[in-house]
Amino acid sequence: MSFARLIASGFGSGFFPRAPGTVGSLVALVIGAALLMGPFWALPLAILLASLGGVWAVHHAGGMDDPGWVVIDEFAGQFIALLPLAHPSPQGLLVAFALFRLLDITKPGPIGWADRQHGAAGVMADDLIAGGIAAGIIWAIQSRYPGVLG
Repeated sequence: MSFARLIASGFGSGFFPRAPGTVGSLVALVIGAALLMGPFWALPLAILLASLGGVWAVHHAGGMDDPGWVVIDEFAGQFIALLPLAHPSPQGLLVAFALFRLLDITKPGPIGWADRQHGAAGVMADDLIAGGIAAGIIWAIQSRYPGVLG
C-alpha cells in the first residue's frame, strides 16, 4: 500500500467492509479525544494536517471520485466537530460524533453542494463544512447550556 493510500484510507480504517465512513469517524473520534487532552494546539494541528494531507493523499491515491475507502475527509471533519469541546466528556463526544455523521450523511445545503464538486478538494470539502456546522451547533449548545456537554 502506498503512503498516499494509507493516509487517504485513514490508516486503513476506510477498508472496513461495512460503513467505512462511520468507522473512519469513530477512529477519528478516539484520536481527537486523545488530542483534546494534550496541548491546546494539538487538535488544530491535526485538522490542518488531515485537511492538507488529505487533499494531497486523495490526489495521489487516485480517490478523486470519493470512493468509500477514502476516509481522511471524515477524520478532518470529525476533528473540526470536536473543536468546541474543552474536555472530552462522553456526552460531548457522542454529540460531536452524532451531529457530524448526521450532517455528513444527509448533506444539507452547502454540504451537498460541496459534495458535488470534483477533485481532491471536493472530496474533502463536504466533510470540512459538515464538521464546521457541527462545531457551530455544539458551540451554540454550550453557550446556551454551559456544562451540559462536559
